[in-house]
Amino acid sequence: MQVQPDGNKPYDDINITPMLDLAYVLLIIFIIMTTASVQGMKVNLPHASAQQSLAKPTTKAITVTSDGRIFLDTVPVSMPELQSRLVADEAATPDFPVVVSGDGAASYQTIMNVLDLLGRLNISSVGLATKPSPGQ
Repeated sequence: MQVQPDGNKPYDDINITPMLDLAYVLLIIFIIMTTASVQGMKVNLPHASAQQSLAKPTTKAITVTSDGRIFLDTVPVSMPELQSRLVADEAATPDFPVVVSGDGAASYQTIMNVLDLLGRLNISSVGLATKPSPGQ
């Protein structure tokens, strides 16, 4: 290593001490700010059961077959029976989802009657079941 004419030595290595000091200060600030934001009053919290208190509504499936029969969750029903069961289900769990599956050869009017009934009962979570085209 040569000494330069002005008496200064060239740098052989980089002093990382100031960089480490800065990193430690930032780490301490981060720890203090994180713990300060979580603090609150200490209270004795009550215990709750492990079971869910509000059950998620189950999806109802309405199926219209090619010969015009209507099924509610695999149980054959007539239109008045479908209406009474849906009213009872809506009273138990409002805003439950309904999926309507209609056979491709089913009467369009029968499917429209089911959709009209769902509209009259104010059931807004309605889905129509389809399957993708063979080419997709």
